[in-house]
This record gives sequence, structure tokens and C-alpha cells, in this order.
Amino acid sequence: MHSEPVFRLFGPAHLVVILLTLAIPLGLGLAVRLTNSQRIDRAVAVCLSLLLAVNYCAYAAYLLQRHQLVWQQALPFQLCDWATVTVIVALLTGRRSWSEVSYFWGIGGSFQALLTPDLQVNFPDIRAISFFVGHGGIVAGVIYLLIARRFRPTLGSVWRTLAWSQLYLVTSLLVDHLTGVNYGFLLHKPIAASILDYLSDTRWFYILQLEGLALLFFALLYVPFAIADLMKEFRIKSSR
Repeated sequence: MHSEPVFRLFGPAHLVVILLTLAIPLGLGLAVRLTNSQRIDRAVAVCLSLLLAVNYCAYAAYLLQRHQLVWQQALPFQLCDWATVTVIVALLTGRRSWSEVSYFWGIGGSFQALLTPDLQVNFPDIRAISFFVGHGGIVAGVIYLLIARRFRPTLGSVWRTLAWSQLYLVTSLLVDHLTGVNYGFLLHKPIAASILDYLSDTRWFYILQLEGLALLFFALLYVPFAIADLMKEFRIKSSR
């Protein structure tokens, strides 16, 4: 009897995935900027979008084939499911409003999931492959938007994304109540170790802390751009 490969946090496979998730979109984004090619840009956007969509459907088909697809657990109500949609739309349309939500949800949520996965199996298990392709694809899409499309968030982006996050919170709380599934980790903390382990065990206070944590993450993700603006303004004033 063969035992399933066990996932090791920051083991060799995990580190390689993180490296590739950062390096591939960076390289593709720089290639588009250097060539200024709309054809390459469009091709990359379509390929990344297809990767995310096919991965989602393929994993659902895998679970269905193994008779493990329970409808309550198959609903698209994880935050990363919503981030998948926003990234795909941002890549294909170039709309700023979709890009800003993708940035904060993708880096604030999916990247954290990529660093501390709620995962018990390792490669080459298809569950591990799908998990990292899905979450890594979201992060890769966001990095590509930043590099190739020169997207950058504003202070208003923080508050708009927080407002969209309230829609996700209310919707997921309702779905969790009806299905008993822990979408968004709103019923309880994930099994795997994560930053959420430091939050309260009292549910209402835990959700309140999640709200504060989201705002903190969004603010921290905006800080580098705020600093860049201040430095640019300082250089302009100094040159006068």
C-alpha cells in the first residue's frame, strides 16, 4: 500500500513553485515592455486566463470522476475563486477597476495561500498541482499586470477593494450558513498553519479581526506605491 506524498512547508517543491510563480510573469512582463508588442501581450493574457480556467474545470472533473465532488463544496465561494474571475477579466479587458481588485485579492489572499498552503498532499498529486497552478496563476496574473500593463493601485483602490470584500464576506457567510462549508475560512481557521492561527477563537471577534487584517494587508500593499509617489514628488520639487 503506497502512502500519499506529504506536503512540506518551504520544502524543495514548495520553494520551486514560489520561484517560478515570481520569475515567469516577471520575465513575460519585461519582454512585453521591451518589445512593446500588443500581440505578445494579448497572447500572454489569453494563455494565463486559459490556464486558470482550465485548471479550475479540470480539478472539478477529477473530483467528479472520483465521485468526490460534493455540490456544497464545489461552489465558487473561496476568495481565490473570486480572485480567479477578477484576474481573468482584468487580463482580457485591461479594465483598471478589475485590476485593482485583482491586485489586493491576489497578493493579499492568493499569495498568502501560496506561502502557507492549506494542503496535506505534495507533488505529483493532482490536488497539489491544481492548488499551486490555481493560486500561482492568480499571483502570476497580478505580477504580469503590474509589469506589462504598468498597472498601479491608488489610495482609493484600497477602499474600493475593501468595499468589494464586504460583498464577498456577506455572500460567503450566507453560503457557509446554508451549506456548513468553511468558505473564506469564516466558520473556523484552516487546518494548516497560517497567520490566522493568531486570531481569536471567538467567531464574531475572529471575523472582526479578519476585517482588520484585510485592511492592514491592503494598506501595506499600497505603501510601496505611496512611497514611490512621495519620492517622485520630492525629486520634482528638488529640481525646481
